[in-house]
Amino acid sequence: MAQAEVDALFRSNIPGTFPRFNGSPYYTTKIPDLIGIGERKYIDHTATHKLRNNADIMRYAALVTCCDIADFGPHRMLSDKQRVVFDRISDEAMFALTEYIVSLKPPPNPSAGDSLASAGKKVFTSQGCASCHTPPLYTNNKLTLAQGYQPPKDHPLAPDIMPLSVGTDPGLALKTRKGTGFYKVPSLKGVWYRGLYNHDGSVASLEDWFNPARLRDDYVPSGFIGYGVKTRAVKGHEFGLTISAEDKKALIAFLRTL
Repeated sequence: MAQAEVDALFRSNIPGTFPRFNGSPYYTTKIPDLIGIGERKYIDHTATHKLRNNADIMRYAALVTCCDIADFGPHRMLSDKQRVVFDRISDEAMFALTEYIVSLKPPPNPSAGDSLASAGKKVFTSQGCASCHTPPLYTNNKLTLAQGYQPPKDHPLAPDIMPLSVGTDPGLALKTRKGTGFYKVPSLKGVWYRGLYNHDGSVASLEDWFNPARLRDDYVPSGFIGYGVKTRAVKGHEFGLTISAEDKKALIAFLRTL
């Protein structure tokens, strides 16, 4: 690609999304919320690493800051000469950083529960949302299949793999170095302040997320669109798209209290 094309490619990744070194600017990822990370079972949208304790956060931070070999299948992005760890954060500093991250608390929620939110909680329950977004964490900490991927029966993560795909864009999970074939079920806690939605940050508001127009090819995403793209469908996770406008308003009010 010419430099101008490279620049345009990276400019297509809007603030709030991140073309990671070991990811792809074509299949970007939403910058994750670190608040409550200690309650998650997996790190990254594609569940690249298990989170069993704080030491796993330290290992992950060390890996992504200095020690990734940058291989992608048969392709080597770094030469032998470049595969050198020039510097690494000390264990003491990494431990302190991890302790800080795990201590993070959400900001005060301005959305106090009211009768509309109470009605929305009933919609949340009746629509079966809690089967994946299970209270009190509002995630079951399981993995959903990327569309087009079928794991082997003896996959080491088999106990956590749900036998279904919600149909979201599989690019990040299948076409990048972050690809595992899975997306982790995200927590809904804090959706009122987290801004962009979907693993690629393609939707900027809950109202847009529950707008069935996002399934059409002429839809203009309110978040990440993509390089050289003016319109595209934001497919998948169709739960809640067909409920009444009244129930949708109530559901959104409830989600904003989480």
